[in-house]
Amino acid sequence: MTELYKVADHVFSLTMPDTCPLWKVMDNYTPFITDSKEEPIFSLEMVESLPQMEKMAVYTDAPEEEGQSRIELYRTPDQHWWVEMAPLSKVETCGVMVCNEDFTKARFMSKVLDSRFKTTYVLNNCLMLLFAFRTATLDTLEMHSSVVMNGGKGYLFLGKSGTGKSTHSRQWLEAIPGTELLNDDNPIIRVMPDGEVRVFGSPWSGKTPCYKALDVPVGGIVRIRRGDVNQIKKYNVLESYASVYSSCSGFKADAKMAGGLHNTLEKVVTSAACYVLYCLPNHEAAEVCYKGVQ
Repeated sequence: MTELYKVADHVFSLTMPDTCPLWKVMDNYTPFITDSKEEPIFSLEMVESLPQMEKMAVYTDAPEEEGQSRIELYRTPDQHWWVEMAPLSKVETCGVMVCNEDFTKARFMSKVLDSRFKTTYVLNNCLMLLFAFRTATLDTLEMHSSVVMNGGKGYLFLGKSGTGKSTHSRQWLEAIPGTELLNDDNPIIRVMPDGEVRVFGSPWSGKTPCYKALDVPVGGIVRIRRGDVNQIKKYNVLESYASVYSSCSGFKADAKMAGGLHNTLEKVVTSAACYVLYCLPNHEAAEVCYKGVQ
């Protein structure tokens, strides 16, 4: 069985056996199902096994804290990408994906179909990685961010894990009338052909189930920092670039992907306003931020 999905106006396909139990844990993808006739930008196929290959390690996303996931990236002699993943740092590899050089075709296998948590992790990470890598040269950024909508625009809140992105979104929802959550972990920024910068919902939203096939123009990109008072400052272009760069996904050690990300980042930060908000976890912070980005 093959299903098509459209995220940030990019179509991709997923093929798995009709009886595969993974189809039953994909509610987050339902809003993104499409019958589009567009050529998919990538295809992912589930297989029972993958051949053993000689490979060289090129990157490990080493967990900073116990309990975080682990992703290892390798290259094979025939220039394929080999990805191994586990949902927890000390758990054995439970999923493997092999991709061609430009990430247009990939196959994956899950070693743990008896575990809903692990199999969902494998599928989501395969699709998230493929999407980020494949769209790096397509004016698209997969962000680590929480984003709300208000007044027909989207406001992205950036920051390291634990700095209060989701908390700040919740403050907007409680204190700023007309606010709606678009995504709480992995929204997508895309520079449209006419130059407009828009933010899209995605099937990936971290611990908060928020999967909306909606998009709005970006009204502001705000880096959240803890502070003793609530105050907001607009970034200059260089500060904006550094802020957005640190929160976008992609394998930045690969020259082609890095070049694509750079081109997109340049368009984003010269078109969308970026800020830093020093704040407390209260409603006043949301009010200060809201006034500052208008």
